[in-house]
Amino acid sequence: MLDEQETIGNRIRRARLRLGMPQADLAAAVGRTQGWVSKVEAGRIELDRAGVINQLASALHCHPNDLIERPYIAENSSENQWQISAAAILRELRRYDLAPVFDGPPRASRELWRDTEQLHRLRDEAASTAILGMLPDLLRESRALAEVSTGREREEAFSLYAVCCKFAHTAAHALGHPELVAMACERASWAAARSGDAVLPAVADWMRVWDMWATADWSDAIALSDKALRSIEEPNQAGDPLAVRAWGSLHLRAAVSAARAGDAQQVEDRVAEARRAAQRMEPLRRTTFDRHSLTFSLGNVQIHAVSVQLEMGDHAKALLLNERADPQHVSALPKSRRGHHHMDLARAWLWDGNRDRALADLETAERIAPQLVRNHPIARATLRKIVYAERATTRERLRRMSDRFRLDG
Repeated sequence: MLDEQETIGNRIRRARLRLGMPQADLAAAVGRTQGWVSKVEAGRIELDRAGVINQLASALHCHPNDLIERPYIAENSSENQWQISAAAILRELRRYDLAPVFDGPPRASRELWRDTEQLHRLRDEAASTAILGMLPDLLRESRALAEVSTGREREEAFSLYAVCCKFAHTAAHALGHPELVAMACERASWAAARSGDAVLPAVADWMRVWDMWATADWSDAIALSDKALRSIEEPNQAGDPLAVRAWGSLHLRAAVSAARAGDAQQVEDRVAEARRAAQRMEPLRRTTFDRHSLTFSLGNVQIHAVSVQLEMGDHAKALLLNERADPQHVSALPKSRRGHHHMDLARAWLWDGNRDRALADLETAERIAPQLVRNHPIARATLRKIVYAERATTRERLRRMSDRFRLDG
């Protein structure tokens, strides 16, 4: 892992040379100096902001995972077994418009929805490999139900299929499988259009916004968020809990997109709109089944408010907002969200020069959501910065002590 920073720099250099692109051109494309690009390629600058990695990948016409070498290959082969499940899911998604291969009659939709409750629990635990393990059979059965049923039951089957695609999409993002990310998003849109669910197509667009970040298409991501918001404006105003939840989630997506575009005012406006939605949602949150699997609450708005400040490079404001956040709302979040939050705090403390606090928050993040954190490129970049800084400090202390002992003489 300690060699990753240099390896990433070499990969960026090779991608640039493959295009015949001078360093100055790459620097101009990402709004940096040639010296900055030179240091990145030499492994002297750690890439610890997702937006910057995505900008580099877009300028180099490749996927961000090509630069940071995801998915990571674990030394323990059992930790790589999730790729078997991912391949099985891809097979199901590729044959989406063919007659499903399923033995016997499929269960009713109400029973299949009960199965998704386990997926929700696994999502909250950030157990991505377990999610992938459940999905091939559930995708196959929901597709079989759509094939043999009619009316509302058929629409529910397509809703189930779309939601399963969303679970696949989330897990594939966490583990770094771009092919599964892209195909799950496409199939979710296809099924949502057939679901009879007025909000589900907007949820599929919410997924697409996430994918647009990979190519640094910030303005398109905002435009798509707004398109999805317009599609659910009426049920949101009517107070439909699922629409309110989607409304707030889409504004948070737009806030992240605006932060990466450097639009501070839009960030503030979007977070404020999401906060209003969360306040409307709060009395209904515990009594409304989240069939769309959108983690949205006041706590989620609070941690996004911190995250978007880091996306804009303002760690001081991020730490201030974290101090002001209601700890009860944050502690009520699922482990997947709290793990992300502590990763963000680790970055903020590191940028603030406090390596001890940074390491403590990174350890907390790993304890809360180990699979998520160990596979997250930003967590790995933060840990590398801490390690390199500690090494440099130790070398300097040893050099001074060596001088006092006159070991060179």
